[in-house]
Amino acid sequence: MSYKVCFLIANRSFISDGMRSALGLAVENMYSYTYIFYQKMPGKSEYLEENLAWIRDMEGEFYAVTETMDEETKNFNLQEWELAEATLDDVVEKILECDFIVGYGLPAQKVQAPPQCA
Repeated sequence: MSYKVCFLIANRSFISDGMRSALGLAVENMYSYTYIFYQKMPGKSEYLEENLAWIRDMEGEFYAVTETMDEETKNFNLQEWELAEATLDDVVEKILECDFIVGYGLPAQKVQAPPQCA
């Protein structure tokens, strides 16, 4: 069985790590869908472009959630990187289809979880 996994990335410094994770799961025969919120993709490099091409070859996709981006960020992600455009409603629909959801690059937790969560 091939699982479907959604990566939700809202922190720019984790975009390339999220891309590698999505590619790793795609190589393991899982469907990987990555959604970038708010942030501009890093500058183009051959390495990142190859990773994105491989993700697409394995039926995964990288999306820019344009409702959360300013105009400059949106244009950069759509035109320079040719990311697929997604709305928040699209994200919700895909999350409901996916088996696993990964909020990637969340800040470290500052408060300990209560013992009931252990």
